[in-house]
Amino acid sequence: MSATTTEDALRDAMGNLSTGLTVVTTSSGGAPHGTTLSAVMSLSMDPPMIVLSLSRTSSLLARLQRGGQFGINVLAAHHDQLAIRFSRDLHDRFADLEWTDEGAPRLADAHAWVLAEVSSTVPAGDHVLVLGDVISAETSTGRPLTYWQGTFGTHQQF
Repeated sequence: MSATTTEDALRDAMGNLSTGLTVVTTSSGGAPHGTTLSAVMSLSMDPPMIVLSLSRTSSLLARLQRGGQFGINVLAAHHDQLAIRFSRDLHDRFADLEWTDEGAPRLADAHAWVLAEVSSTVPAGDHVLVLGDVISAETSTGRPLTYWQGTFGTHQQF
């Protein structure tokens, strides 16, 4: 099996894993930066830690490797356009958006919010894991935005 086939097979297999969507943000030189990210997970409860997986070519990663705080804006079911906006290569992804600076840019109406401080980074293949010490976390009511096989959806309770 060639490397390309392995990559394609893994991409197809992992496309069957429904994930939540976030916009991870930070400030650099007073300017907000952010990107859509599904590779976010809780790492530890004691102490509270979070982990992100970012491509080595990510402009957000370059900023986070310098240290500082970052925000995880968990997207709500109606935030599909925000997910698309922050996944594109736009000059100012924050233009005309409501957000506040709470150590990192916090998007208005996020389903949940986590503020963390970069504690370390770990190279991992073509990505880098960013480990963060959680400073604060909040949640709201409603449903989260999910991503499965290239489509947006939400969680349904039974």
